[in-house]
Amino acid sequence: MASYYTNESNMLHFHFYMHDDYTSPIPTAMRVVTSPSTIDSSPRHFGDIVVLNNVITEGPTPDSKLVGRAQGFAVRVSEKGTVSDLSLHFAFEEGPYKGSSLIVHGRIAMTLPVRESVVVGGTGHFRFARGYLLSKNYDYSLATGGTVEMDLYVMEKTCL
Repeated sequence: MASYYTNESNMLHFHFYMHDDYTSPIPTAMRVVTSPSTIDSSPRHFGDIVVLNNVITEGPTPDSKLVGRAQGFAVRVSEKGTVSDLSLHFAFEEGPYKGSSLIVHGRIAMTLPVRESVVVGGTGHFRFARGYLLSKNYDYSLATGGTVEMDLYVMEKTCL
């Protein structure tokens, strides 16, 4: 059994880390649409679109045990501040949920210490899943990426 999740009171709790890398020779996050906006000096602007294929691990370092991938996209939706509309598939590549995925959607305001997103469904074991995701910066920079700590809660009775 993998140690990144627990089963408590009909809720599955996954605790893992997502590694967002914009600057390595093989990045896992890439801005594919760049807004001409000059409203602020942030490395992200209103209208930017970023595509993600981030590694998810049990621990905070990229060489920790692999859990899977966070694949999706984020669209910067605020003219002021760093707020994105995020859509992610957590694709499990190891452990008892290998081959299944959870789909999360949310409004991500990077200035908040903890952000909340909603689980809108899943595949495989997680078909009809419902729950929520709490994410917070572990070691993160908007310019280069970094590590995001995540606690994902899924109502087990909604899963197959």
